[in-house]
Amino acid sequence: MSQRLPALTPAELIRALQKGDFHVVRQTGSHVIMYKKGLLRSIPVPKHPKELKRSLQNRIIKEAGFTIEEFSRFL
Repeated sequence: MSQRLPALTPAELIRALQKGDFHVVRQTGSHVIMYKKGLLRSIPVPKHPKELKRSLQNRIIKEAGFTIEEFSRFL
């Protein structure tokens, strides 16, 4: 059964991705661009909302190559 994550703030999501071997490449005014060696593209994380919508949060996790269960270990 699929686990449901709590709504995360951008800072919480970024910290969790860093635990998953992602690194901050650069920061723009409204996004943090993260990269992990071996991925074909970088992952943009918006840093403007207080909490990310679950659909956006889940899409970022999927683009990063994690399942919800794998990602929950980094929280």
